[in-house]
Amino acid sequence: MSDNKSKKPNPLGGGKGGKKPAFNFYWIYAIIAVVLIGLTLMDWGTNMKKITDKEFEYNLLDSNGVDKVVVMDKSVVEVYLNDTGKELSFYKDNKPKTETSVLGGPRKGPQFYFKILNAEKFQEKLDEWSDEYPDFTYNIEETNTMGRDLLGWILPIGLMVVIWVVIMRRMSGGAGGGGSQIFSIGKSKAQVFGQGKSTNVSFKDVAGLEGAKEEIQEIVEFLKSPKKYTDLGAKIPKGALLVGPPGTGKTLLAKAVAGEAKVPFFSLSGSDFVEMFVGVGASRVRDLFKQAKEKAPCIIFIDEIDAIGKARGRNASMSSNDEHENTLNQLLTEMDGFGTNSGVIMLAATNRADVLDPALLRAGRFDRQIYVDMPDLNERREIFEVHLKPLKLAEKLDREFLAKQTPGFSGADIANICNEAALIAARKKKKAVEQQDFLDAVDRIVGGLEKKNKIITPREKKTIAFHEAGHATVSWMCEHANPLVKVTIVPRGRSLGAAWYLPEERQITTTEQLLDEMCAAMGGRAAEKLIFGKISTGALSDLEKVTKQATAMVSIYGLNEKVGNISYYNPQGNGFNKPYSEDTARIIDEEVKLTIEKQYQRAIQILTDNKDKLEKLAEILLQKEVIFKEDLEKIFGKRTFGDQTIEAPESTDIFKDVPEGLKPEGDNPIDPKV
Repeated sequence: MSDNKSKKPNPLGGGKGGKKPAFNFYWIYAIIAVVLIGLTLMDWGTNMKKITDKEFEYNLLDSNGVDKVVVMDKSVVEVYLNDTGKELSFYKDNKPKTETSVLGGPRKGPQFYFKILNAEKFQEKLDEWSDEYPDFTYNIEETNTMGRDLLGWILPIGLMVVIWVVIMRRMSGGAGGGGSQIFSIGKSKAQVFGQGKSTNVSFKDVAGLEGAKEEIQEIVEFLKSPKKYTDLGAKIPKGALLVGPPGTGKTLLAKAVAGEAKVPFFSLSGSDFVEMFVGVGASRVRDLFKQAKEKAPCIIFIDEIDAIGKARGRNASMSSNDEHENTLNQLLTEMDGFGTNSGVIMLAATNRADVLDPALLRAGRFDRQIYVDMPDLNERREIFEVHLKPLKLAEKLDREFLAKQTPGFSGADIANICNEAALIAARKKKKAVEQQDFLDAVDRIVGGLEKKNKIITPREKKTIAFHEAGHATVSWMCEHANPLVKVTIVPRGRSLGAAWYLPEERQITTTEQLLDEMCAAMGGRAAEKLIFGKISTGALSDLEKVTKQATAMVSIYGLNEKVGNISYYNPQGNGFNKPYSEDTARIIDEEVKLTIEKQYQRAIQILTDNKDKLEKLAEILLQKEVIFKEDLEKIFGKRTFGDQTIEAPESTDIFKDVPEGLKPEGDNPIDPKV
């Protein structure tokens, strides 16, 4: 029978069962400080008490209690007592509380000391005492201060060196090791995977992203078996850039490459090259590629490369010796300079490809740009399958329904939903995570934390109910508006109520779809105007949404007849240099206002035609606080849109509140097909 105890690791870290603890150089500083403090406090067996020369003469010398005196440096007189002196009451009244020293032995003389004010007069005094007291003896000694003076020079210099080393270690980000970190500030901070070290992530753990995985796997396969490609004369791309919104799995793909590749994998962030010292970034780039060449074939992965890859020359106030540009220039040279980097493949990830330098994206550096987009319905289902594995789920959990409920969610969002659902189920003391927990998790993440104790007056609550009922009514009656899932007036986060929709999976959007969505968004304010005759600030998020949509329709997507098929899209997001004249800007502003106003008046007309249903829906909402699609079907009936559409009123009376300059021309201002 084997002894299981021998397999347990040593908790102290020593021996075969445990890892040997790393030596921390700061312990040396601590030991030196303790020793210096001990030397300062330790009296080494002496315990002199200060007295005056008069006390010495009348209390000790006259009583024959003095053995000898020692004059040190003509400034201090140390007094040694004999046995008679130790029996005197003066000594007993002034002796130390303990007769033992710090080291444990008996205390030695001198017992007293006093200072000399005038050396010449004190010499005369010594002569008098020698004549008057035959047993009185004295010695004159000089202290060797060479060691003390030397220590006075060494200690400040040593302290400055220690402080400098500590500061340099902090700046260089070094942890552990000795003082050699001061010389490694220009070394690469890359984390190396390989030789038994792995991220424990494989391509099986990456759901969806089939196109991106295929291209990444091809790079890994080339490093594993290059002959299959080189026999045909093919050359592997030198670099691949992963581009996409945050949370879509770019870094996860790189981790999978580190887990799958049987070659060294260097992983670091773009900010690891940034330092306050000039020239450190370029030095770290050189050191990184030097290590990579020594271990080729290998892969280098730089996450968030936009930290060092931003386009050069954008900031005119910066000089040509800008540290950022030096780092980028060195990276460009290493990737495709005169030197050869055979076997070294670059991977990088960013969600801001528009700010990268064009020289970084050209062929020969990052040959491939792999776009990692938001997952579609099928990919979201696969992502849910991955993140649901560790959870204890209830029976009959509809994964297809969960995938449909999360359009526009990234992989990171879905992972967050699964974790939040488990937390909600645990909070409710359930045995398993149910489907309702996932819906609550979606509400929690999208809308924020439910605020049950928020103080809302009955008047405000009624306004919120009609506002949300207006959204629900207009969206239900518009053909191209997204299908409604539920409506709630329970406050969440910064919102006092919300209407939840289920957007369809689509790659392009028509004009009719955009206008119907805008009309549904304006339904809340339209309901307030229709029922109460006044409007409130509750439509802020709705106004932001429709303003962005209308502006995009007019100035970006070319969906406005007056502006025409022109796009003024600026990928840099710089609003200082507008690519159009002031006249065009005025036309764009007018068309944006007119587009929004048309949909607002259209929403008022729809609610006017269905006012009784709107009021009934608001009453139910006030009672239940949360209503679902089934409740709307009981009031409005099934949504049946074939060739039928909700036609806007042809009367121009709906534009009576529109300013004169913005009123549409003609007898039919709104296209009936909209």
